[in-house]
Amino acid sequence: MSKFVADVGGTNIRLAQLENGTLCHIKKYLCSNYKTISTVISAYIAEFPEMNFTAGCLGVACPVNGDVISMTNNDWQFSISQLQVELGLDWIGVINDFTAVAYAVTVLSNQQKEQVGQGHANDFDNIAVFGPGTGLGVKHLTHTSEGWLALDGEGGHVDFAPVDEVDLTIWQFLTDKLGHASAEEVLSGRGLVHIYQAIAKHKGLLAPLDEPADITERALDGSCPLSVATLSQFCKILGSFAGNLALNLGTRGGVYIGGGIAPRFTNFIKKSDFRARFEAKGRFRDYVACIPTFIITEPDHGLIGAMAYLNQNCKG
Repeated sequence: MSKFVADVGGTNIRLAQLENGTLCHIKKYLCSNYKTISTVISAYIAEFPEMNFTAGCLGVACPVNGDVISMTNNDWQFSISQLQVELGLDWIGVINDFTAVAYAVTVLSNQQKEQVGQGHANDFDNIAVFGPGTGLGVKHLTHTSEGWLALDGEGGHVDFAPVDEVDLTIWQFLTDKLGHASAEEVLSGRGLVHIYQAIAKHKGLLAPLDEPADITERALDGSCPLSVATLSQFCKILGSFAGNLALNLGTRGGVYIGGGIAPRFTNFIKKSDFRARFEAKGRFRDYVACIPTFIITEPDHGLIGAMAYLNQNCKG
């Protein structure tokens, strides 16, 4: 009996098989080439006629609130129960893609993550996971008698909490522009642009860049002082937000950063004030100082998380 996992985005779907606790036969398909999710998974299964697939787990880039799943960034819509029947599976799991990221941290090796600063993770203690990308995903994990449980929420949309004068400048810029300053509007791709524009406006500078990748590139090569200041402030805010998550649920199991942005400049984060801001919690400085922070560097963490969820919840 064989099992598969999938990481389903708006543009691509990646599928893999489980073999002795690891992933194998990873393949990527363009979603637009298939009318339904069933047809692309069936095409993957057909490539391995010798395999008898009995279970699968999908991490999907959209809300999972019931049997009917409607993808956010493509036209796919499907019923979980009907998909199980069409694929002839005994068991199927469908979880949000960031839930998959959360489950991944429970099985990552030291080679698949990079620790930033001090601290030591306690086994089976609460864990926080967040990820700046297109948006800002946030999850907490707690351990129960049945294994790990991901706690749902919308932590990316909490209020942006300024800490220093530059933060205040950014908060005012966002409030004037959007009417509200949320954490996602600073800790995301567009958030990086917002920080860049806010600092430029405050200093009376031109802000010719409007792509996060361009700002990051010029910050990393040092060719643009405004970009360097932007990325430095981004890292400070990242640290403050991580520290807030640690306090929210006492995450002595660690705070993990996933998403598509942070792994691109891990060394910059390690040299920044990220960890200093993480620990700058007044009377609770000592409380958070012992909590470790990690950047997920494993590119297949979405598939790994789906595998971890399947292994925990598919019994038999």
